[in-house]
Amino acid sequence: MPKTITLRVDDTVYDIVKKASDGERRQISNFIEYATLSYITNEISVSDQEMKEILSDPVLVKELRKGLQEVKKGKYKIVE
Repeated sequence: MPKTITLRVDDTVYDIVKKASDGERRQISNFIEYATLSYITNEISVSDQEMKEILSDPVLVKELRKGLQEVKKGKYKIVE
């Protein structure tokens, strides 16, 4: 079931989103949904091929495992 959300943006962001949605011939809400899904699937996740390349680098895998262990032990600092 579709959900309704309220999104506050400044005028500059609104103008950019409005122009982009007009260019795609989409309603603003549909464009925001489309753009969000596009970002999540293309930028945040990796493809099977990318993951294969990552896992084929033994140095990188070692460093990733080391970093994970440090996080589990609380050895990290959040930088703002």
